[in-house]
Amino acid sequence: MEGHDEGLPAIERWWPHLSIRARHRVLDDLTGPLDELVVAEIVAITGASAPDRLTEAEQRFVLTQIEAVD
Repeated sequence: MEGHDEGLPAIERWWPHLSIRARHRVLDDLTGPLDELVVAEIVAITGASAPDRLTEAEQRFVLTQIEAVD
């Protein structure tokens, strides 16, 4: 899966390392903007900028990972 057009890191790089709390925040509103906690964790994990929101492809990826969150 590719990252965003802006060269942001691919979701496979950071999703597995997000805290359970951050994962639940993403799942609470998949189509909305990512909140400060999630953005801070993505930046800490990747050393790069975080996306403002998930692409449709990233939303589908997250939905395939729900079992790991519950």
